[in-house]
Amino acid sequence: MSLIVVMDLLLLVIGLVLMFVGILGSFLPVLPGVPISWLGLLCLYLTPTIPFNWTFIIITGIVAIGLYVLDYIIPAMGTKKFGGSKAGAWGTTIGLIIGIVAPIPLGILIGPFVGALIGELVVNKTERKLAFKAAFGSFLGFLASTFIKFFATLVYLGLFVYKVAAYWDILMYPTMQH
Repeated sequence: MSLIVVMDLLLLVIGLVLMFVGILGSFLPVLPGVPISWLGLLCLYLTPTIPFNWTFIIITGIVAIGLYVLDYIIPAMGTKKFGGSKAGAWGTTIGLIIGIVAPIPLGILIGPFVGALIGELVVNKTERKLAFKAAFGSFLGFLASTFIKFFATLVYLGLFVYKVAAYWDILMYPTMQH
């Protein structure tokens, strides 16, 4: 097996792993999902067999950075639009982490809302009706941001699979062209 074939396979596997970690990162706040998926695309294009496409890598990289930045803006916009505070936004993130770890059904959905509500009630001493409204806004911002990231990582995975399929014969059955 030649070094180029080994390199192709290694970069393909690393790229695919990064794709799936990126999808997980679209839900987990500690992982930057879209940029990680973009690194998977970069690994794919670094394989010696697949021609490097600067335009594709630059455009998808700009999208990844843009979505990474928006991930911080969208939940804050949702919180502010519904009268929430930073405590509500932080509560959303903390609630998400607890919701993922805690063995409760739908914790990933319930956690952010409850966290935002607690943040508004306890930290800001907001009255219940306003705290509930702010928590709902924070939760909507979180859902919108998560959906956008998840969709983007799925698109990146689709682009990855499409390119691998286009070069499948060359990648899996290398000839003397290497």
